[in-house]
Amino acid sequence: MKHFFLYASALLLTITLLTNCKQSSSTSKPGAKPSAKADSAKGETADTLSVVKSSYPPLDKKLYDSLLKFNAHGDTTGRWPVKNTPYPLNGAILPFKRVVAFYGNLYSKKMGILGELPPNEMLAKLKGEVKHWEKADPKTPVQPALHYIAVVAQGDGGKDGKFRYRMPFKQIDSVLSLAKKAHAIVFLDVQVALSNIQAELPLFEKYLAMPQVHFGMDPEFSMKDGTHPGRKIGTYDAADINYVSGYLANIVKKNNLPPKILVVHRFTKKMVTNYKNIKLHKEVQLVMDMDGWGEPDLKTGTYRYFINQEPVQFTGFKLFYKNDIKKAPHHMLTPEEVLSRYKPYPIYIQYQ
Repeated sequence: MKHFFLYASALLLTITLLTNCKQSSSTSKPGAKPSAKADSAKGETADTLSVVKSSYPPLDKKLYDSLLKFNAHGDTTGRWPVKNTPYPLNGAILPFKRVVAFYGNLYSKKMGILGELPPNEMLAKLKGEVKHWEKADPKTPVQPALHYIAVVAQGDGGKDGKFRYRMPFKQIDSVLSLAKKAHAIVFLDVQVALSNIQAELPLFEKYLAMPQVHFGMDPEFSMKDGTHPGRKIGTYDAADINYVSGYLANIVKKNNLPPKILVVHRFTKKMVTNYKNIKLHKEVQLVMDMDGWGEPDLKTGTYRYFINQEPVQFTGFKLFYKNDIKKAPHHMLTPEEVLSRYKPYPIYIQYQ
């Protein structure tokens, strides 16, 4: 119960911030609210980056297997590394590199570090975190990333009553430009609220056709029973995750791309149901990301019960610059502490 009440209170705070995000988007950027055309995958975008396709080095299966064993961190349960998983296509990022991502939205200073700081200051801070992780684990190079919330759950139902706000495509273009400066990859994250992932994911296909763009899905705000987001924690089933991974796999095959990374956020058992039915593809690398905030012991328990004990493929861990330190004398875990505490090693790290 301790987990539930801590995270439930966090949800009430989050929904306020999401509503503030909508308000700021309509006041600080007049005319930036997406039109019906901008909401469509067929709509034009400003300064969309073109990416030249290139060949990718062949997969070193022996190295891949050795890195999976290394990242299991001495696990003796037999859960890690996960057995009978497909080898990825050439050009896979995981487990050859650890992804370190800054999360947020450009319209809001309260939704994460990505939008909290001025762009150049934010990129400099990301560079510092990358160096810290490389020092903590010299064996694993770090791939920087920007994890952008492209569809935001909100307290206002909107014209269609779906309680989600689609960000304008020109924001994605801005994030792509920032990422290019930092040699970073990009994640587009979706909070569907009373919509569904089948309606939201296809809107971003033109971006997902780029090799540096990946995807995140957030069960916390997937309200299948019609409850307004923020009043309870939402859920995705394995079928929803399989839809997304299958969609991404088709994009990879159609465009001759390296594997996509799919991040699924999780901090309760019911956020992801029927995990054993999740299908893996050589075109997609799936990360179950421990998304909860709180004191170190609470985060450790969440990782153990909902990430370690329900293995899928790779694991992630979220660090909160503010929420993790709300209860004195607690602190945000350092890279060294994360690496010493958790089995398996998280290969995806997200800062909010």
